[in-house]
Amino acid sequence: MDETEFWEIVDSTREAAGGDPEDHAELLVERLLQSDPDAVLDFARHFESRYNRAYRWDLWGAAWVLLDGASDDAFDYFRCWLIGQGRDVFEGALHDPDSLAALLEDFDEEVDGDGEELGYAADEAYEELTGTVAPDLGIPPAPPEPEGTPIDFENKAALAERYPKLWERFGS
Repeated sequence: MDETEFWEIVDSTREAAGGDPEDHAELLVERLLQSDPDAVLDFARHFESRYNRAYRWDLWGAAWVLLDGASDDAFDYFRCWLIGQGRDVFEGALHDPDSLAALLEDFDEEVDGDGEELGYAADEAYEELTGTVAPDLGIPPAPPEPEGTPIDFENKAALAERYPKLWERFGS
């Protein structure tokens, strides 16, 4: 599976789910079940590598503004959700996290920003297809600390300065 196919699967299942993260995860599992186990592992590698790429302080700050706070777990689920938004939103956010203010048409912190189930979709599909737990993907793990310069999430003035567009639209 190449990168284009990965993003096509993400996009088609998100669109079919109407953007709902839980429905998206269910449809993603159903779609992956139509593949062979090796293709599911390829999908998992693509997903995991993007998940690790998004382990950055600047994205965590954006998640903090969008979600009005983001614990370690919340940021993990946010990264899964961000991948689920598709290539344009994902790459745009990596390039400039403040651009999420323009990239996201709607954002409801009660529903959006939490893609925990998306992170398990490939594992679930692989297990259903093979009856076994997915093997190690051979991808280096994320570093112990996010990439970049740490941000004081409790400093609202610093967040407003660093993410002016997000703060204007979503800040509290």
